[in-house]
Amino acid sequence: MSDAPHDTSPADDSPAEGLHPDLDADLGPGLPPPPASWPKRGSRRGVDLRLFQARHDLLQNPRTGAELERLVLECPDWVNVVALTPERELVVVTQYRFGVEAVTLEIPGGMVDPGEEHGVAARRELAEETGYTAESWRYLGSVEPNPAVQNNRLHTWLAEGARPTAAQALDPGEDIAVGTLPMEEVGRAVRDGRIAHSLVLCALLHVLDLSDPALRGL
Repeated sequence: MSDAPHDTSPADDSPAEGLHPDLDADLGPGLPPPPASWPKRGSRRGVDLRLFQARHDLLQNPRTGAELERLVLECPDWVNVVALTPERELVVVTQYRFGVEAVTLEIPGGMVDPGEEHGVAARRELAEETGYTAESWRYLGSVEPNPAVQNNRLHTWLAEGARPTAAQALDPGEDIAVGTLPMEEVGRAVRDGRIAHSLVLCALLHVLDLSDPALRGL
């Protein structure tokens, strides 16, 4: 870890980020006003973890006045692709995940390259990981993977009319198998835990009817 001192000049009395852009001061009936943002007093770079760049921010707690160092993991944005075939089956991938030391059932996705639009990244990742291309694309929105420590967003795209049109173009560090699942089987896979990746589940919320106990596909 870098032991460089915090860059504290000039002092910054502005909020670190301000109120979340998707919120306003009135959060809704019955909810209290949000707490104040924490002013940033300094920042220093930490260790480069390849997938993440550590940053150490010196922040002031507005409630107590205490200055505390907090870790931020800078990371590129990510994309997920909900790809549906003309038969309305979901394109899925399985791959070994080093963190959980197991093969997982997921949907295609990956990192947005520097200077790349996330819509372009979604099309690229679908083609590279699966060999599929799609007739139509629609943006479904984004979520924050872990706002406690990460600064990136995950963008989800719906790809309809997806068909295999080429071979996979995997990186040397990838080993991915590709298949399709009917939507009713996707619902069962969510219920029984075969699909357990939290960000995949977030993406599937857009295409599964959660008001149906059987998680019927829309």
